[in-house]
Amino acid sequence: MLVYTVGTFDLLHVGHLALLEQCSHLGDVVVVGVASDSVVNSYKPNVPVIPLDQRAEMLRALRCVDMVRPYYELEYVSACIDLDVDVFVVGEDWGTKPHNTDVERHLKSLGKEIVQVVYNPRTSSTQIKYDVRSQQRTGKTLSANDAKHSVLVH
Repeated sequence: MLVYTVGTFDLLHVGHLALLEQCSHLGDVVVVGVASDSVVNSYKPNVPVIPLDQRAEMLRALRCVDMVRPYYELEYVSACIDLDVDVFVVGEDWGTKPHNTDVERHLKSLGKEIVQVVYNPRTSSTQIKYDVRSQQRTGKTLSANDAKHSVLVH
């Protein structure tokens, strides 16, 4: 059973990990589609902080991910055909835009499964970015040395 999910995966965090671990319980092989910067720019107001090649490298390092596949167009049908996807995992914010409904229609016509998951409420890339900006505005930032120490202590 091949499980496929897609996303930006900017600022990899425990919410991403929870999603990917859930994917690994749904099948034997987990393939992650990672949106290129141009794809992200087509539907989000902010560009990713981490470049595509580094986001893909981080995902490849996770034991719950078997393959990482960048995508350069906002459509999912071609990857599902190429990979012969059995289960397509989407997040709770999955909408009804054409790129979403096209892949749903395609997979349903083949009797494939679409699983919608609830995001881990503990964090998000958007929240991390907001928190960093807030700390900068209030002046409550760590020096490089303090940050290094806090990582070693925790």
